[in-house]
Amino acid sequence: MYAPSPASALRRALGDDRALDVLIALAAFALMIIDVPGLAAADNSLTGATVPPVLAAGSATLLLRRKWPWIPYLAALVFLGWLHQLTLIQFALYSLGRFRGRRTAVVATVLYVAVACSLFYVPGWPEHRADSLSSYLSIVVPVGVLSSAVGVATYRLDLVRELQALQAVQAERASVARDVHDMVGRELTMLAVTAEVRARRALGGPHEQDFDSLAETARRAHHMLNEIIVARADERTATPGLDGLASLAAETRRAGTPVTLSVAERAYGLSPLRQAAVYRVVQECLTNAVKHARGEGVAVTIGVRGGELHVHVRNRLPSTVPPTAPVSSGTGTFSMRERVESMGGALTTRRTATTYEVEATLPSGTA
Repeated sequence: MYAPSPASALRRALGDDRALDVLIALAAFALMIIDVPGLAAADNSLTGATVPPVLAAGSATLLLRRKWPWIPYLAALVFLGWLHQLTLIQFALYSLGRFRGRRTAVVATVLYVAVACSLFYVPGWPEHRADSLSSYLSIVVPVGVLSSAVGVATYRLDLVRELQALQAVQAERASVARDVHDMVGRELTMLAVTAEVRARRALGGPHEQDFDSLAETARRAHHMLNEIIVARADERTATPGLDGLASLAAETRRAGTPVTLSVAERAYGLSPLRQAAVYRVVQECLTNAVKHARGEGVAVTIGVRGGELHVHVRNRLPSTVPPTAPVSSGTGTFSMRERVESMGGALTTRRTATTYEVEATLPSGTA
């Protein structure tokens, strides 16, 4: 009988991302535990019994590296000054570059080098330190720069992969739209032609106007098919960013649903990929509000706090049940959540007696 490997069992139990975080934390602990005799002998108030728990606590901070990468970074700086350890700082700088982008990685690396330089001039740190600052920095600087650079490179690779996946989805949608246009469009054309022929045959009869109206309806439906399905699915049409939210809100107001829109100035500096994700989330929320709570006010708030982008959409629920149920596929919330989670974020919904709220949180990549 096939027995799954420990790594496979861990992935099934925790999920791929969480399992990877656990493995990285264990790897960092294993690399640091090698130096237990040296750490126990050093002047750091630790003994052979207390070193492993301290190293385990430091390594455990890497479990928070996706959402709060600054925590393992601060722990790594403490380890640098207290235990003269460079292992944890490598993982921490990589995580900052990997999950927060180039700007954050540069700031963190500069701060790390500054702290390391300051420690060099502390008397007795370490006991057998380098003979000169240049030889000391020849070890410290490459460790930080390479770790951050690898993290930033992985961060950019993820963005490229997400963009390629988005382009693949758009291409598939364009292909489906062309198929719909070819098949449904042909039937609508045949319907219009048939209705026109029947109208000519019924010329002067009681049903002439009915056939004319049917032909006009078929032509109008064919025009809508071209405008809505084909034009929107055109792979050359890029998804709007935050600049497109104003027209989206105006369109929703024309449909009878009041909308208030608040967008932080910092949000306009986000990458086009993140802006497109925010646009799609807000678009789906406004569409749901029009379908399920027409006429009720909707408040859209978009802000950037720290390293996170926050999108909050809140609408009031109608006091009475509509006479007819709205047409809905039921996949809108799932699609929003899938889009947000694909970028390392999270989406939650909350329904009260009077309101319905959607909140999405994504890494901003700017902090």
